[in-house]
Amino acid sequence: MKKIAIEEHFHEEQFDLIEKRLSDMDKANLDMQVLSSFLKPEVQISKTEATSWSINMNNNLSKVVEKYPKRFASFAALALQDPDAAAKELERAVKHLGFKGTLIGHEIRGSYLDNEKYSGLLETAEKLNVPIYIHATEPSPDTIKPYLDYPILRRGMWGFAAETGLHAMRLICSGIFNKYPDLKIILGHMGEGIPFWLWRIDSCWEKETLRPFDKKVGEEFAKNFQKKPSQYFKDNFYVTTSGIFWQPALQVVYSALGADKILFAVDYPAESPAEAVHFMDSASICDTDKEKIFHFNAEKLLKM
Repeated sequence: MKKIAIEEHFHEEQFDLIEKRLSDMDKANLDMQVLSSFLKPEVQISKTEATSWSINMNNNLSKVVEKYPKRFASFAALALQDPDAAAKELERAVKHLGFKGTLIGHEIRGSYLDNEKYSGLLETAEKLNVPIYIHATEPSPDTIKPYLDYPILRRGMWGFAAETGLHAMRLICSGIFNKYPDLKIILGHMGEGIPFWLWRIDSCWEKETLRPFDKKVGEEFAKNFQKKPSQYFKDNFYVTTSGIFWQPALQVVYSALGADKILFAVDYPAESPAEAVHFMDSASICDTDKEKIFHFNAEKLLKM
């Protein structure tokens, strides 16, 4: 089966490692990666510098794609420090560089896409019909303190999923998808735990809005909804297999969302392409659905 991996990171230092990347892909029988880059959180620069960085990074990523068009596509790198400039850069990257959407990373810490300042970016993504991939992040400065007693918790072990899942739930609760009904969001790591919680999310939503403990709060909250939270998730979100190569997790997501909403990803170079491919190859699902997950869904969503 053709295999396209869509959460495959590519930072400045990796331009010199193309041959190793291609070798790792070949060993795993991986046909294509969708590259992505974001400004590292420890890099503190101005809005102007960040925007300049994103433009230069996208230009450099496009050169990689041009050189290896059958092996690589790319998401746009955006500097969310300046949301208006980010929207313009997304449009340029999609229309002029042929990019497939954007993956946003750590530079959004302390803020979320439901903030009004990002409305231009969301509108642009919907207009261009390209997805926004929300990459896992550490808890925001407002919520990270309890993690720091045991710092290992702040990243992939727990904090990444907690923060990124919160980001997704904020989008649903904000009513964003009523305003932008065709906006598509991608979450990695099997949906950051949300597919497992969908029944309880709906159940609690009904209790709070239909039988509210605080009637005023419940009525105000309900204004943001035209359908159940789970339906927004099923309609507007895709999830990827990045970084979770565990059959029980796949079965939960497969049962909750169906094969059409799952995309194959590795999370390279943090994770092994060979392990990711073996995991998906050995899954107890039909070949038709494996084909969807391995490449058909990505080809349709990303117009490849």
